Amino acid sequence: MRWVVRIVSGLIMLAVVMLGVVLLIPSRQVAEVAAAQFYKATGRSLTIEGDASPTIWPVLGVKTGRVTISNADWAREGPMLEAQGLAIGVDMASLFGGDLKITKIEAIQPTIILERRKDGVGNWELAVGAGPEPQGNAAAAGPDVRARQITLDYGMIKDGTVLFLDHATGRRVTLRNIAAEARMSDFTGPAVLSLSAVNAGVKLQLDGQVAQFDAFVAGRISDLALAAVIGGSSFRFDGRLGTAPLVAEGALTADLADLAAVAALTGQAVPALPQGLGAATRQVAGQITLTQSGSIHLRGATITLDSNRLAGDMDLTFGGARPLLTAKIAAGALNLAALAGGPATPSGAGGAASQGAAPVAGWSRAPIDVSGLAVMDAGVTLSADSVDLGGARLGRTRLLLSLERARLVIESRELRAYGGTVAGNFVINGRGGLSVGGDLKISGVAMQPLLQDVASFDRLIGTGDIIVRFLGVGNTMAAIMTSLSGAGSLHFGRGELRGLDLLGMLRTLDLGYVGDGQKTIFDAITGTFTLKDGVLRNDDLQLGAPYVSATGAGRVGIGARDLDYRVVASALTKADGSGGVTVPLLITGPWAQPRFRLDMKSFLDQNLADEKALLQEKADAEQARIKAKLEKELGIQQQEGEDLEAAAKRRVQEALEAEAARALRRLLGGN
Repeated sequence: MRWVVRIVSGLIMLAVVMLGVVLLIPSRQVAEVAAAQFYKATGRSLTIEGDASPTIWPVLGVKTGRVTISNADWAREGPMLEAQGLAIGVDMASLFGGDLKITKIEAIQPTIILERRKDGVGNWELAVGAGPEPQGNAAAAGPDVRARQITLDYGMIKDGTVLFLDHATGRRVTLRNIAAEARMSDFTGPAVLSLSAVNAGVKLQLDGQVAQFDAFVAGRISDLALAAVIGGSSFRFDGRLGTAPLVAEGALTADLADLAAVAALTGQAVPALPQGLGAATRQVAGQITLTQSGSIHLRGATITLDSNRLAGDMDLTFGGARPLLTAKIAAGALNLAALAGGPATPSGAGGAASQGAAPVAGWSRAPIDVSGLAVMDAGVTLSADSVDLGGARLGRTRLLLSLERARLVIESRELRAYGGTVAGNFVINGRGGLSVGGDLKISGVAMQPLLQDVASFDRLIGTGDIIVRFLGVGNTMAAIMTSLSGAGSLHFGRGELRGLDLLGMLRTLDLGYVGDGQKTIFDAITGTFTLKDGVLRNDDLQLGAPYVSATGAGRVGIGARDLDYRVVASALTKADGSGGVTVPLLITGPWAQPRFRLDMKSFLDQNLADEKALLQEKADAEQARIKAKLEKELGIQQQEGEDLEAAAKRRVQEALEAEAARALRRLLGGN
């Protein structure tokens, strides 16, 4: 039984010791020390209401009543912090020493108000050491208070709320369910912070470490490592940061997978980014600098937007009506097919069909959203190994992009496409709707792959030069193509026209020379054209080929993707162009399956006219021969307005009259 007595006696002695320790805790003094040192560190008053009572469990220390921290004198929303109380833990050994060591501070249900003035000054910018010590409960601690040193092994916030107000923009953000932990062994040394919260149903997580806590609190520049998660987005920064004013430099990595969560936190609208420019994937890495004026500079950056990867240097400034981006960017293979309303990924993924638009014949009717053009202004130099525009594919490309008030001008510095080059500019105008236009000079381009990609037409093989000015209006590719207006010219060198053997057809008048396996070799094709309401019209096409020449005129429906064209072809059998046959050829129907037929009515009318002219020529020659003979033998000469028959009758009448006169003279003379 003695061991039982010893245990009970030991417990009693422990209880007595603990009670003594509790009685030794200077509860009021601990609270006053905390208030005084807080003012010394921040320049703000910490007010503790009610009595501070000692605690043994769960931490040896003090629990206070309601606590407030004064706000900046210009703030509008009351105390900067208000909590139901503080639980302050102290180190037992320090109770017997000269220093009071605070091991823990827990804020119970705090509400923190952060405000920013219109000039950008925040109420969290603390005037450290400014002004005299506070009076009242802090001053009552006497000089001994100021001699004591505070450290914080562990700080905690439970069930907190943060309200952020920006008086310049009117933005108001509320973070709820805040749970935070902080560790600081020395006020002038490093501090570690971990925080979680909820904003509009989205969870936030923040973990950071600052090298000099006193400098950081005062707004001075200090080394900082920071990692944040906002919904499905993540950020990491390793560098230096100051808050008064806000400046930073260091290594940044960011994955904006959840753009809606970030937009909600920053009070911005979620931009509608097209596929290829950040619709699904938005990642950034590089060395970032944030200046006192608010400008952001990114060096050695890599940016991933969907399947596109960009690298370069960028500067973002905010002095104008919209942010201004200035950048020099290099890329490998760029996929911008969605800008033309086409699929941005292979196998149709991400295209119009996958976005709910019903498949349609002809041009896509999927809406083209260019609202992202209004987000900022820009001046960007872009170089890429290749660019996929959906309707066309470009090779090595160097472009100057100028974006102002939702109007993007793309100017070619170097643009290779389909074995040739493209010079000029292309405009995408998102001001009050969408319009596209251009002034382009295309040289030495392989026509078959170009027309196949742009218009699904593969029957023209050869290289060509095209000059075109155009303008189209509409929010879909179909609307743009049916509204095209402009003008241009074309010149194709030696090549072939698939699906048609002009020479064979002309020699035989047989449409069997139309279709797969047939072709016409040509030396050149030239012509000019106009565009109006999505219709191309041409009336001066010239085609030159061995033993064949042709002219063309008619309509090409760009919007409707159809043809109504007439080619007049001549098959020549002599070097001087004579002795051949000329046949009109009609080309009608859709681009994908054009119909060829001979215009037999015109052919017959033309040949009958030729035969009639030949007969008339023969008749005229015979009449001339008879006339000459009559003039020679009978002395008949036609008078003005008189045909040969009338002249002959007149001549006979004159001969009869002359003969009668001679007979009369003989008769009279005989008398």
